[in-house]
Amino acid sequence: MKRLSLFALLILIVSCTKEQPDLIVKTNIKGLKKGTVYLKKAKDTALVTVDSIMINGNSEFELYSDIESPEVFYLYLNKNTNQDDAIAFFADKGVTEINTTLKNFVFDAKIKGSKQQTTWEEYQAMISRLNNRNLELIKEQFEAQKVADTAKLSAIENEYNGLLKRKYLYAVNFAINNKDSEVAPFLALTEVYNARIKLLDTINNSLTPKVKASKYGKKLQVFIDEIKEDNKNK
Repeated sequence: MKRLSLFALLILIVSCTKEQPDLIVKTNIKGLKKGTVYLKKAKDTALVTVDSIMINGNSEFELYSDIESPEVFYLYLNKNTNQDDAIAFFADKGVTEINTTLKNFVFDAKIKGSKQQTTWEEYQAMISRLNNRNLELIKEQFEAQKVADTAKLSAIENEYNGLLKRKYLYAVNFAINNKDSEVAPFLALTEVYNARIKLLDTINNSLTPKVKASKYGKKLQVFIDEIKEDNKNK
């Protein structure tokens, strides 16, 4: 009996001293009664599940993950239909709060957490405006094609090409201007990965030592080194 009590005490001590998770995602999905929610992140070229929970009546819950440096996670909602919805967010160690609705899972999402998320939202706000203009151009192009307005079609094509260049340059400049944020190498890897090596080098060389040592900072360095090695062998 004495040995059993000692073992139980040891278990209690270990459980009490267990560290908190690196990342806690506190979530509230208004209107959600039933479904499965997954917390995912990218590993190599695939998304892997790091935590999940089955919802049955309670729309408030928490998900957890280890995290070495700030990176993008994805909150996936399986609504027991053929369609999954996902909210992407930039997380760091600590707590991230996500409040949204079942009806508009992605578009109603309000995210409060890392400073990287705030920076990323600033970038997305501008890109969203440019994407909206792109949708308007598609509609205008359709209308011009119906009446065979060649002058209008030519003007639309010129604006469309200018819009693409503007989005590209904005991503590059945003990365350079936010060299102290892990968002910078992430944008280089996802938005301007096909840029000239000189531009990628400019972004990479502008990064602060802390960002260079992050997950995306290391990935960007490897990516640039591989491009340079390929160019040498051509």
